[in-house]
Amino acid sequence: MANSIDADMVRRVATLARLHVGEDEVQRYVDQLARMIDYVDLLNEVNIENVEPLTHGLPVTNVLREDVARPSLTSEQALANAPQAQRGYFAVPKVLDQESA
Repeated sequence: MANSIDADMVRRVATLARLHVGEDEVQRYVDQLARMIDYVDLLNEVNIENVEPLTHGLPVTNVLREDVARPSLTSEQALANAPQAQRGYFAVPKVLDQESA
């Protein structure tokens, strides 16, 4: 796999990432990426035959409360401390003008 990393690939990835990579850096990155991929390839040698797949390393349970309907605020109560209200709604500054909508 590491042999598939070459200078052209490093240049292409740098272009896609919008990074300026000098020619002196290209060969260094080829070597570094090849070593990283070789290291990750070591995972193929690990025996995982009797290992159960996990979604999380620790036992995790959801702590959820019962979904119970209960009374909520009236419109007047919700707007009581609003800096500005208009026709039963919160009044906020305009963010978009008509031309950009």
